[in-house]
Amino acid sequence: MRADETRARPGRTVETGIVALEGARRASKDDRLVTEEPLELRLVAGGTTKTLAVTMRTPGNDFELAAGFVFGEGIVHERDEIGQITYCLDADLDPDQRYNVVNIELTRNDLLDLQRFERHFTTSSACGVCGRAQLESLHDLGVEPIDDDVCVAPELLYSLPARMREAQRIFDSTGGLHAAALFDSGGEPLIAREDVGRHNAVDKLVGWGLLNGRLPFSRCILMVSGRAGYEILQKSAVARIPVVCSVSAPSSLAVDLAREFNVTLAGFVRDHRANVYSGSDRITLSS
Repeated sequence: MRADETRARPGRTVETGIVALEGARRASKDDRLVTEEPLELRLVAGGTTKTLAVTMRTPGNDFELAAGFVFGEGIVHERDEIGQITYCLDADLDPDQRYNVVNIELTRNDLLDLQRFERHFTTSSACGVCGRAQLESLHDLGVEPIDDDVCVAPELLYSLPARMREAQRIFDSTGGLHAAALFDSGGEPLIAREDVGRHNAVDKLVGWGLLNGRLPFSRCILMVSGRAGYEILQKSAVARIPVVCSVSAPSSLAVDLAREFNVTLAGFVRDHRANVYSGSDRITLSS
C-alpha cells in the first residue's frame, strides 16, 4: 500500500459568507461548510483499467472508502487480493481532479465482469438503488446469517449516540456530516469515520478493517447517524457486524435484510429509548 493518501487534501471544510437571520435582525457573518467532491473508483488488473463507480464524498480516508466498497460488493474477500490503492496522478488528468480518482489494483490477472455493478457507476452520497433482487444477491455472494452470541444491554445502546458524537470532529464546525462509529461489545470505541454520505462512512470503517486485518467485525456494534438504509445493512452483513444501531428509522428493506441475515437492528436510538426491529435476543434486560 503506497502512502499517496498522506499527500492528498484531507477531509476538510470551506468558509463562506452568509446572511444570518434572527427574528427581525440580519447580520453578515462567516460560516463553514463541509467539502463535497466526486470520487471515481477504478479497478486495475492485467494491464486493464475500468471505472467501477463514481460517488460523492467528503475527501479524506479515500483508500479506506475504496477498500470498503470493493469488499462490500464482493469484488475482493481478503486483504491480499488488493495489490495497492493509489491516487491517479496521470499527467493528462486535470490537476484539480488527481486526488478525486483512485486506482484499486487487484492481484488477479484479469478484471471480473462488472455488469452486475452497473447500478453503482454513478451513485450519490445518499443510499443507492435497492430492491429485493439486491437482497438475494447477498446469498449469491456467499453471505450467510450471522452466528454471533454477543449480548448488549439497553443502557449501552442508549449511550452510543453521545459516544459517536464525541468522535465527530468536522461535524462540530459544520453540522453537515454523517458519521459511523464502531464499538466493541463493552461500548468502547474502535474507530469512527465521517462523510457526507452515510454509506460512505460505513465503507471507510470496513475499509479500515480490511486494510488493517481487523475483519470480520465479530462481537461489534455499529452506530450510524441518520437512517439505516439497505446499503448500510448490506455492508454490515458482509463485514459480519452483529448489531447495527441508528438514531433514526430503518427502511423496510433494511429490516428484511436484518431479519434474513440475523443482524440485530435498532432504530430511533436516542433519548433513552430504541425500537428493535430484528435480533432482539441479543438485547439483554437486567432482572
